[in-house]
Amino acid sequence: MRRRGNWRAGFGQRFAKYDAKFKQAITNRHTLWMHAVSVGEVNICTQLIRALERRAPNLKIVVSTTTSTGMGELHRKLPPHISRIYYPLDLRAFVSRALNTVRPQAIVLVEAEIWPNFLWQARKMEIPVFLANARLSDKSFRGYRLFSFIFRPIFRAFAGVGVQSDADAERLRKVGVRPEAIHNVGSLKFDAAKIEERRVLDVQRMFRQLGVPKGAPVLLGGSTHAGEEAILARVFKKLRTKYPDLFLVVVPRHFERSAEVGRDLEAEGIRFAYRNKLSVSSKFGERQLDCLLVNTTGELQFFYEHATVVFVGKSLTAEGGQNPIEPGAVGRAMIFGPNMQNFAKIVEKFVQRKGAVQVKDAAELERVAGELLGDEARRKELGANAKAVVRENLGGIDRTIDLILQHLDTNELYVKPR
Repeated sequence: MRRRGNWRAGFGQRFAKYDAKFKQAITNRHTLWMHAVSVGEVNICTQLIRALERRAPNLKIVVSTTTSTGMGELHRKLPPHISRIYYPLDLRAFVSRALNTVRPQAIVLVEAEIWPNFLWQARKMEIPVFLANARLSDKSFRGYRLFSFIFRPIFRAFAGVGVQSDADAERLRKVGVRPEAIHNVGSLKFDAAKIEERRVLDVQRMFRQLGVPKGAPVLLGGSTHAGEEAILARVFKKLRTKYPDLFLVVVPRHFERSAEVGRDLEAEGIRFAYRNKLSVSSKFGERQLDCLLVNTTGELQFFYEHATVVFVGKSLTAEGGQNPIEPGAVGRAMIFGPNMQNFAKIVEKFVQRKGAVQVKDAAELERVAGELLGDEARRKELGANAKAVVRENLGGIDRTIDLILQHLDTNELYVKPR
């Protein structure tokens, strides 16, 4: 909390202390509590809420998050009538107070946010709990099995679990989820990647401010992690000898790393500007800058739309990978490294359908990026194939809503789909 900043706002909510306005908003209402730990889960949660409001217009939705960046996204993306709170600390007194205040008819946890005290108390109060877009990493799977005496009863109590793949279903079954509660609905990230919001960022105008020549190719590193920015800087410098108008955009996964990233770029001789320092009046001469360092949250999707070639981060110097669906949804030519474990099935779809290129190291990243910058036809082919993969995998949101609503038997809450 100290590292991310803005922790004082809503601090009491972490101890389940709520103001009168919130309590009044949930009084005598059929309430659904949804939890989205941070920014990535908030994007999925937003889509779920939009679908729920169409299907269950009389349901009062309360959304919690853990991070201040997540809260910022909730305020930016959701209308005021959706109540937003911080998730309580997982101590018995606080979770008991929170659940007794909200009294939800059901709880929906986006992805695998397993807090024992919260779930024990929900089970005691006979509140059905759902997992949406559930998956288990290798590390989590080993941990839950090692401490199965704690977690097996918790997993067994889930009313419904929407999983991304058959492999996730099998893992969840092994840690205690009842087979009949598991439903393979696909990854909700495909639906969450749809960009339907009003454009709030004019990227082209920003590029003109920065002196980027019209039509200049853009190499974008999205959700990068430590070490990857320096790699991109070196790749950029080599590629610029062949493509002199090339411009670099770097978007770190955690904006609080921006000072560290700036030092890495300076060490490589890259001239850059911080996104949060730009104003309407900012003006740079042509060729004065090499790079824009985006140290804000919630804007990556808008930069994806204007990239020529995208590198998906956390895939070269760290393990796990970041979401490849967002650049795929806007038809960008996409590259990622070998470490995409958290998106293994999704990556498999993109690679098999020739909607992305997976490289093994920095040298291959440089080679493939150079080839794509010089081959517009191949870029268009990759982008079209990626878009097709996204389209074919939509629908997980509606399938998840079906799973939740069938357990809410109060008829006045919702209208059945036509």
